[in-house]
Amino acid sequence: MSADNPTGVEPANSKITPPATVRTNWRRVFGLQEMGVYYALALLIVTLTFITAYVGQDNYLSVQNMSNVIYQTSLIGMMAVAMTVVLISGNFDLSVASVAAFSAVVMVANAATLGFWPAAALALGAAMLLGFLNGAIVQFVGINAFIVTLGTMTGVRGLILLYTDGRSVSVTAPDVTDVMKAFEGGRHDAFWVIVLVGLALLTYGVYAALRNRNAGEPLRPATLGFVAGGAFLLFIGWASGGELLLRNPVIYMAIFTAVVWFTLRFTKVGRRLYAVGGNSEAARLSGINVTKYRLMAFVFCSMTAGFAGILFAARLRSMNPSGMQGAELTVIAAAILGGTSLFGGAGSVIKTLAGALLLYSLTNGFNILNLGANWQGLIEGCVVVAAAAIYTIGDKKSKSKTGG
Repeated sequence: MSADNPTGVEPANSKITPPATVRTNWRRVFGLQEMGVYYALALLIVTLTFITAYVGQDNYLSVQNMSNVIYQTSLIGMMAVAMTVVLISGNFDLSVASVAAFSAVVMVANAATLGFWPAAALALGAAMLLGFLNGAIVQFVGINAFIVTLGTMTGVRGLILLYTDGRSVSVTAPDVTDVMKAFEGGRHDAFWVIVLVGLALLTYGVYAALRNRNAGEPLRPATLGFVAGGAFLLFIGWASGGELLLRNPVIYMAIFTAVVWFTLRFTKVGRRLYAVGGNSEAARLSGINVTKYRLMAFVFCSMTAGFAGILFAARLRSMNPSGMQGAELTVIAAAILGGTSLFGGAGSVIKTLAGALLLYSLTNGFNILNLGANWQGLIEGCVVVAAAAIYTIGDKKSKSKTGG
């Protein structure tokens, strides 16, 4: 309705004007805030490749080395993806590594008497119970999540020491260790799977880009991500020479990340989780059960940590009370590198996974170049701080342009 047409009804001979084509903001699509972690990962790989070639070390880009990096990333990668879910919901969990270690201890200590699968189920249940405890204290008592999970992190470490009497526990029964090896150490030739998934992602990305163009919509960063991801997987398949062996934890990580990504992006649960983290009061007024979604996020994170702990114990067939100590900082660093907001409502599990790969690529490169642990900690810390600064400055700029 307008001054020229107060009835709001278009004349019969009027023509429908097609929607104007919206120009793609290429600066935003390729900006550091959207693509920074991918740029950093690519730059790091290229740099390490040139350095290792210059000093006469083995080729950093070899399929064996890259497969090893992904394998090393798998456990932390899964926990980082789950941490991203908690951060999106507007909370924080410092206890993931302690929960993983407790799950591993429970599994190893009971595997000989119960068998591997019942012991693994018991360990997973214990981890979920700890996650529920975290969420219940935060949501029903109202204590800050940072304080609660800091206390849980310390308390669970003490519980591990009590449970093990401060000694390492191990599994020696041959039938149980065989199941552990099969569960964690299996290798599979994934060449054709990688190629087919790469083709599917590339095809869908091109289709989505054409669809956006025909509808007059701008190119979305996610669409570009499909194209880049598909091309990257095809490159990996080509570089492997037709043989690409992946271990079970890598396959678990890939499937887990894909399911979480799909849930966050395409389901009602994912949309509501982002809404809860972005503005909990508005979400509550719109009918979303904020407490339930935040509680679910804590339980989900601890369940994932428990599964990672089971994999860790199955890899070693033993567990030290101090195992996985400090891993929570790597998990959180991976989420920060991926651009996940510490204030809730924003985050991408794919970028988080790229952040985890970045951290382990650094560690792998340091080991190849025989750099000391002190240099590793210093450089990794600088990388995390630089990433946080880039995302913070970019967020402030975007808000100032929109008047936020």
